Amino acid sequence: MLAPRPPALYAARKGVYPKSVDGFFRRLKWAIMAVTLAIYYITPWIRWDRGQYAPNQAVLVDLANRRFYMFQIEIWPHEFYYVVGLLVMAGIGLFLVTSAVGRAWCGYACPQTVWTDLFQHVERFFDGDRNAQIRLEKAPWGIEKISKRLSKWAVWLFIAFWTGGAWIMYFADAPTLVRDFWSGEAAPVAYATVGILTATTFVFGGFMREQVCIYMCPWPRIQTAMMDEKSLLVTYKDWRGEKRGSLKQAQANPLEFGDCIDCNQCVAVCPTGIDIREGPQIGCITCALCIDACDNVMAQIGKPRGLIDYCTLDDAVAEKSGGQATPPIKTLFRPRTIIYFGIWASIGLAMLFTLGQRTRLDLSVQPDRNPVYVRLSDGSIRNSYTLKIRNMETRPRVVDVTIDGLPGAVMWTADGSREFAKQAVNFAVAPDAVHKVRLFIAAPAEGPVRTEFGITTRARTGDERGDNDMVIFERPEAGQ
Repeated sequence: MLAPRPPALYAARKGVYPKSVDGFFRRLKWAIMAVTLAIYYITPWIRWDRGQYAPNQAVLVDLANRRFYMFQIEIWPHEFYYVVGLLVMAGIGLFLVTSAVGRAWCGYACPQTVWTDLFQHVERFFDGDRNAQIRLEKAPWGIEKISKRLSKWAVWLFIAFWTGGAWIMYFADAPTLVRDFWSGEAAPVAYATVGILTATTFVFGGFMREQVCIYMCPWPRIQTAMMDEKSLLVTYKDWRGEKRGSLKQAQANPLEFGDCIDCNQCVAVCPTGIDIREGPQIGCITCALCIDACDNVMAQIGKPRGLIDYCTLDDAVAEKSGGQATPPIKTLFRPRTIIYFGIWASIGLAMLFTLGQRTRLDLSVQPDRNPVYVRLSDGSIRNSYTLKIRNMETRPRVVDVTIDGLPGAVMWTADGSREFAKQAVNFAVAPDAVHKVRLFIAAPAEGPVRTEFGITTRARTGDERGDNDMVIFERPEAGQ
């Protein structure tokens, strides 16, 4: 006897052919898609004047020089905590949106959704709307079908190619990179990156679509932790729609049938092919196109809108028992969302404050340990230190270095001599650069074995606020 077949872990894809629809949420998706695509494709071409010593691209991840530029803001490697802060803000922002309106990020602004939506509009241009696409899919291969497929795929490939091309422009000067790319002089990693992103965009946006959302993306499986009974979700109000029946049946027996006439328009417009009337499910990305479709049908048959609408679980219980729903504004501004927003805003304000307070001059001092100290011919004790002075402005600056808290101390550099020692030295530091110098400091032998003192830097031009680093001056013990 044959053993029973194990259950399938992966369902074969069924073709999804979303129908075009018009309404508030469809127009909102149009607007968000236009804005997000414009930001992605245009941003690398925006110029920002930072002077002759820094790149003039507004947003640039300069890996070669380890810099991140965003308009007026410049992030150095040691300031990576700002990038971490942005990532934390993005995560909390996602929690905030999900707790308030479910998977609205997935339905409107997720890259997979945006590019899939764009590809679907291209598909409608060549293949027609839902019914025409289904007929074309079932039709045998012929000149018309081949020409439409090749034309559609060519446009998809063009979009996918420019998607990958736009990505690499964030990591190098865009005009220069485009010229080098087409002349064959760009780095191999640039061609590899464009190739990979072109392929993934073409496949994910053109062929996998809803499978990425249902099977590949982890967010649908963890979003329930972010939502509660007060989160607004796209909901079919079965207490109003059931029992379903055709329009003729509903008109003949108005007391027996609900408002849903079983037209399936909500299913036809869904980009993931689900039936919202079956309740919340992993395939729902909260795009709300089913609301537009249902509202249009309700308007045609003279019924009030909202058979499918944004609704919380609490409101669903209240409406089902004849009560009133909570106003959306009150639903959005509740303790949980206010706490999320407060945390999100606090991180943002803290980052803005630190950006405003940070100096554009940074100092780090490392004592040399071999030897720890040297006794000079005049009896004084010398310690040596390695200074790294970081000039974070896009101009060269002269930086003064002084000593605080070490009486009688003088200093000189490794390329100088003891004869020219003094209480302050200065260095010319190149723009956007780190100046490394070895500094000798001599002080009288009389004093504690270990003396803590400060080395201070201050620029003569630009942001004159300096930096200070506390270090130890070491002397031999008495009798040595």
